Amino acid sequence: MLEYIAKLRKETDDAIETIESSDSNILKKSLEASHILGDAFDRLKEFILSYEFQSEDEEINFFKEIKPRFCYRLIYYRKLYNIEINRPVAAICTQKEYLHEELETIHKYTNKRLDFVRYYRSGSTHLDSLYFMRGRVDTEQYLETFYYELDPNFSTNCDFKVAKIMANDMLSAYLMGEIELLTDNGVKIVTNGFPVTKITWMGSKAELQEQIFSWDSAATFGKVPLTQLSDYIQNVFNIQLDRNLSRSLDDLKIRNIPTPFLDKLKAALLRRMKRK
Repeated sequence: MLEYIAKLRKETDDAIETIESSDSNILKKSLEASHILGDAFDRLKEFILSYEFQSEDEEINFFKEIKPRFCYRLIYYRKLYNIEINRPVAAICTQKEYLHEELETIHKYTNKRLDFVRYYRSGSTHLDSLYFMRGRVDTEQYLETFYYELDPNFSTNCDFKVAKIMANDMLSAYLMGEIELLTDNGVKIVTNGFPVTKITWMGSKAELQEQIFSWDSAATFGKVPLTQLSDYIQNVFNIQLDRNLSRSLDDLKIRNIPTPFLDKLKAALLRRMKRK
């Protein structure tokens, strides 16, 4: 399973990277990315429906970690497209009001599910069998409006919620950046050639953790404690990682391919340099 998923993720990441690095506008990028991610999601579903999980832990890991990481960017790009296609071409105050309303929608979603959000962000596991195994119907989830749209063979109580949380994190960062960048003339502020907003990490958390551990191992930033380096990178790239660094490193150690992201970066640079 992991081999197939790693291959599918690499194909998808490469395609999204190509789209993001193009000169297309945000609407075209988000639409093209949605098509790529939608196709990847369908392929993942087809594979899982014919696959038999070897243990409860494997099933929980898939629906808690793997599936949401395929799904959240699809949610993000589709919502981003809708936000921008409906964005008013009007005065700056009107645009800001519109963007603030979108932010408020995200806040309401989070507040309504605050208990689960805290459970997920804290790294808790004691309810994983209820939240991330198929056939465990939760009353609250059962009453969600989208529940009946889910395939019970490819869905659990909370895998969609995890993906939605991750997508909302990206959308919040995007919306706050757009609000910050607007001036009275409708021009995005740039200082000394750099945007005033933070750059948001668009890859997976595991990829960023792999990069952080490599920087720490090579002492790229000197004798900076790993926890301090991790906190700094999270702040710079506008992302929240697992606070348990030891567990994160252990997760990286057991992967079939130990450094897929670093390998991906090397391959991308070699392609750019036109070297084999």
